[in-house]
Amino acid sequence: MSAPTCHGCGACCAAYRVDFHRAEVDSAPGGTVPAALVVPLTASLVRLRGTDESPPRCVALVGEIGVSAACSIYALRPGPCHEFGELAPLGIADDACQRARRRHGLPPLAADGAAGSSA
Repeated sequence: MSAPTCHGCGACCAAYRVDFHRAEVDSAPGGTVPAALVVPLTASLVRLRGTDESPPRCVALVGEIGVSAACSIYALRPGPCHEFGELAPLGIADDACQRARRRHGLPPLAADGAAGSSA
């Protein structure tokens, strides 16, 4: 049996700002995030487009939140996206994941990764 992973609901991609160092942008040596998808913040920080909107929604998110969603730049995504939901491979949603799901009216994930109610 394979380990559980993120449920692909997309809630996290439409709940938070995503700021990261310019070194991760593909215009920098070794960077991967497409420059067209970022906006400058400071001399060293950028933000994924759409994540500073109200409501936020990353421009790389495709699909319908809670139904079927995916990151169009998954292999190229920045560090904060890699770090989000680090317990997902264990089937455990962390607090940030649960908050994002609540913001979109999605049920919480149980400790085993199954959708359900939390007590």
